[in-house]
Amino acid sequence: MHTGAITSYIDVAQLALYAFWIFFAGLVFYLRREDKREGYPLESEGPSRGIVQGFPPMPRPKTFLLQHGGVRVVPDPSRTEPPLAAVPIGRWPGSPLEPTGDPMKDGVGPASYANRADTPDLTVEGHARIVPMRVAKEFSVAASDPDPRGMTVNAIQGATAGVVRDIWIDRSESVIRYLEVELATASGARNVMLPINFTRIDGGRRRIKVKAIRAEQFAFVPALKNPDSITLREEDQIMGYFGGGHLYATESRLGPLL
Repeated sequence: MHTGAITSYIDVAQLALYAFWIFFAGLVFYLRREDKREGYPLESEGPSRGIVQGFPPMPRPKTFLLQHGGVRVVPDPSRTEPPLAAVPIGRWPGSPLEPTGDPMKDGVGPASYANRADTPDLTVEGHARIVPMRVAKEFSVAASDPDPRGMTVNAIQGATAGVVRDIWIDRSESVIRYLEVELATASGARNVMLPINFTRIDGGRRRIKVKAIRAEQFAFVPALKNPDSITLREEDQIMGYFGGGHLYATESRLGPLL
C-alpha cells in the first residue's frame, strides 16, 4: 500500500474529505436553524392557515444577555402580532393585500413596521443614541452647509407643512437622522419627526421638499413619548409612515404607471 493508505480502498485523504463534508453539512444545518430565531414560525396563507417551520425545525429558545442590561429570549414563545388591517384580493397564496382602513396609520404594505423594543437605541456609554441638538450641544452645523433650522417644509405640490425647529443627531455615527418640524394645527402647535432621507434641502431658497406625503398628513405622523429621545419602535413607525406615503399618500399613486 502507498503512503497514507489505511486499507487498499481507504486512505487519509479520503477520510479528511469525508470529515469535511460532514462538518460542512452540519454547519449549514446549524446556520439554517439559527436564522429561524427571528420571524418564525410562519403562518401559511393557504386555506389551512397552518403554521410552517420548514426544515430544519425551529431551534429551542435561547436567552441572550443585552449589553446595557436585561435579557431577550428568541424564539419568543409569547410573541404576538397585531391584527392585520388588510385582506387578500384573491384566494391564492401570495395574492396582494387590500387595506381595510388607513394603511399609513395601520402599518400596511410599505407603511408596515417591526414590533421592536419601545426603548431608545443606546450608545456604547449607555446614553440615548439619537437626540436633538438642544440636548447634544457638542454638535453643530458646519459653516459651509445650510442649516435647516428655520426652513419651511413643503410637501406634495408645494403645500407648506411646517417649519424646522431642531435637528436630531446620531451621536454614534455623527450624522443627521431627523428634522423636528413644528406644525400649526387646529389644536395648537405640534412637533413631528421628519426622516432626513425623505427630504431635499434647498439652501438657497431656505426650504425643504418632501415628496412622500401631503401637507395635511404631517399631522398624523406617529408621536414621540419623550420629546428629547426616540425609541426603536417609534423610529420604525415614523419611517414606515413616510415610506407608505410613496404608495398611499394620493390615490393616483395606487394605480399603474402605464
